[in-house]
Amino acid sequence: MPPPDSGGSDATGAVWVVIDTNWALDLLLFSDPGAAPLHQALQRGRAQWLATAAMRAELARVLGYPRLAAHMQTRALCAEAVLAAFDILTLTRPAAAFAGVRCRDADDQIFIDLAVAHRANLLS
Repeated sequence: MPPPDSGGSDATGAVWVVIDTNWALDLLLFSDPGAAPLHQALQRGRAQWLATAAMRAELARVLGYPRLAAHMQTRALCAEAVLAAFDILTLTRPAAAFAGVRCRDADDQIFIDLAVAHRANLLS
């Protein structure tokens, strides 16, 4: 993943990213080939995934949907394993203040707020 033109990064130069729940599912559950470069960047420390407790709670809630539960069962995964992978790949930050940009989908507001607060790339 190339660094953004401007934006947040850590002392090692890792690009900060905020990843919404759909992307998180692509990374952690579906192993979507389109998300593979991001997954590699996270594993190699070239990207740092910023998240909040509320983002983790949303992922936990979504993993309980029957369709996703069935998919996890076919892949011999459980919600706890997906959440453990989330915990390994994320750097937990406090919830961010309202960024001044209102999202039509209220569930997505926390992702926008965190990305703006840290000048991070938002994958949604």
